Amino acid sequence: MKKYLALLLLAVACQSKEVAPPAPVEPVPSERQLVWQDMEYYAFVHFNMNTFNNIEWGMGGEDPDTFNPTALDCRQWARVAKEAGMKGIILTAKHHDGFCLWPTATTDHSVKSSTWKDGKGDVLRELSEACKEYGLKFGVYLSPWDRNNEHYGTPEYIEIFRAQLRELLTNYGDVFEVWFDGANGGTGYYGGANEERRVDKKSYYDWENTYKIIRELQPNAVIFSDAGPDIRWVGNEEGHAYKTTWSNLLRDEIYGGMPEYSSEYSSGQEDGTHWVPAEVDVSIRPGWYYHEYEDHKVKSLPKLLDIYYESIGRNGSFLLNFPVDKRGLIHERDVEQVLKLAEKVKEDFANNLASADLDVSATVERGHGFEAEMVLDDDPATYWATADGEVSGALTISFGEPTTFNRFLVQEYIPLGQRVKAFTVEAETEGGWEQIADETTIGYKRILRFPDVTATAVKFTVKDAKAAPTISKVAIYNAPKVVLAPEIKRTVEGMVSLEVPDQGVDIYYTTDGSDPSESSNKYEGAFEIKTAHTVKAIAVDKAAGKVSEPSRADLDLAKANWKVVNGGENTEQAIDENDYTNYISESDEIVIDLAEEVSLKGFTYMPMQNRYMSGVISHYDFAVSTDGKRWKTVSSGEFGNIANSPIEQKISFDAVPARFIKLKATKTLDGKDASFAEIGIITK
Repeated sequence: MKKYLALLLLAVACQSKEVAPPAPVEPVPSERQLVWQDMEYYAFVHFNMNTFNNIEWGMGGEDPDTFNPTALDCRQWARVAKEAGMKGIILTAKHHDGFCLWPTATTDHSVKSSTWKDGKGDVLRELSEACKEYGLKFGVYLSPWDRNNEHYGTPEYIEIFRAQLRELLTNYGDVFEVWFDGANGGTGYYGGANEERRVDKKSYYDWENTYKIIRELQPNAVIFSDAGPDIRWVGNEEGHAYKTTWSNLLRDEIYGGMPEYSSEYSSGQEDGTHWVPAEVDVSIRPGWYYHEYEDHKVKSLPKLLDIYYESIGRNGSFLLNFPVDKRGLIHERDVEQVLKLAEKVKEDFANNLASADLDVSATVERGHGFEAEMVLDDDPATYWATADGEVSGALTISFGEPTTFNRFLVQEYIPLGQRVKAFTVEAETEGGWEQIADETTIGYKRILRFPDVTATAVKFTVKDAKAAPTISKVAIYNAPKVVLAPEIKRTVEGMVSLEVPDQGVDIYYTTDGSDPSESSNKYEGAFEIKTAHTVKAIAVDKAAGKVSEPSRADLDLAKANWKVVNGGENTEQAIDENDYTNYISESDEIVIDLAEEVSLKGFTYMPMQNRYMSGVISHYDFAVSTDGKRWKTVSSGEFGNIANSPIEQKISFDAVPARFIKLKATKTLDGKDASFAEIGIITK
């Protein structure tokens, strides 16, 4: 009997013997990258000279006295970020116009030359101290391009740029991220009106030696640019990573401002040579800087939720920009929306249905310390793994009773590298096993959204991986629904329609700009608006007791009688109220007869919205005429950042009489014939 007992104890001991973890799959993250990845969500602040000039990109010749916030409060910025669940703030210390928000010794084009605080102000100091007070990390954006500095384009400027970097990294405490924009090209002030002094983007900045300064002064800081070296741009400013997003990148093939970066490199590569994860940068408004006319264009809660799920939920981080206003405050509307997002995220992830007390099994396990239950223990350092050579396997989580859910979260143990190439999720319903997702990469975190599913069990299957998969967490949630705001559309003839995707909801609207309620006009069908009005609408789900956010459309004159008079094919597509059709002009201009003389206060230009944009106008002249013969140019300039943010451009000027308008491209992004998705006017 003692003999059998000894054999039994030996068998148990053998079964519980620790096994070696899987070998790393290169590339793997550094310690600084792992710390950054855990932040997930942090704030960008665009606040600089552009804020006071109502533009996106300054030219560099602005008067420093223009910078004059009336109620700057960096503690308000930090308080909002903290309440929103963010972990840090990155500030535009210097944008492309060269104006510095700290009293730098390198140039007089800074706050020290402003009357703000009698030239003794320092926005960087105030923000770094506010971040410390609220337990936030502090980061800096420093534009390599400088349209003010007369030495830009020469070796002397590189030393000036590096001196600025040293000041930022030595005078303001710990810095968690250093952000370098890829935009660069020339000077707008010392180089002459819109004249660009070209530089070789690959070699001019000598990044290798610039990065050494950061590693020396702030060794824990991650460095952001198109090519990293630590964090990469996601390739768009719309707020989404990709369904297939690798943290691996062919880093040595990329340089800042690379034209083909977005289309060819931004989603990462399975065979990438370096670990350079994606950061998703997006503004809470259409523009990066504050514009009063965008106060009603702050992103809706559903849109912010989409961004959250398509950034953090697609193996990226979420960098949300606040365009601080002329007072020096995050605007009330922005605060309202970001706090709504924080509340909804908490609600969505309040109850993990995949709790540690559920039964979980695996088709294959590596051994003791890597069992299936590791995915439910909320310890990021433990994980389920298969044996070496086993690149597939499945986990089944049993609820014990029918359970409804609509979110699935999964994480890899990324210290050993990103491995999973393909996975599926299935649910055991009354009709048997049903596949609800068939996806590719996971990485740090992947969150799936889908319609409600009621099931007694969920199966997660790794179909293929680069090596033995290492899954650290699986979680399942049932997120409450959001009632979507109506979409407001108007035809060329002036007929307005209100549309929602949800069934069983009522729509109420106003046409005078007032906030709608259930006592407002109930939508029964399309209605006519031919003149300038502001339409607002809400959707009401009475069964659920929920009301949507209001949607808003600022409508101007209907285009029923407009006519493009300078010829070409598809001219009507520039004035058809459809942003996804385009007119291409061989003469690089469009001339429109408005059919009546109006008091014109501005115009709008919507660039091509197709995936392969062509002929997008970057620089323009805009002229008006009352007879179509004698013309007066009333506005000229550039659409700053339109390459990365191809949104509607709104240009205002003093009222002028006009029956005919002419928008001419003096330069397009790709040098091809100018394209026009939609042209509009501003009369109110």
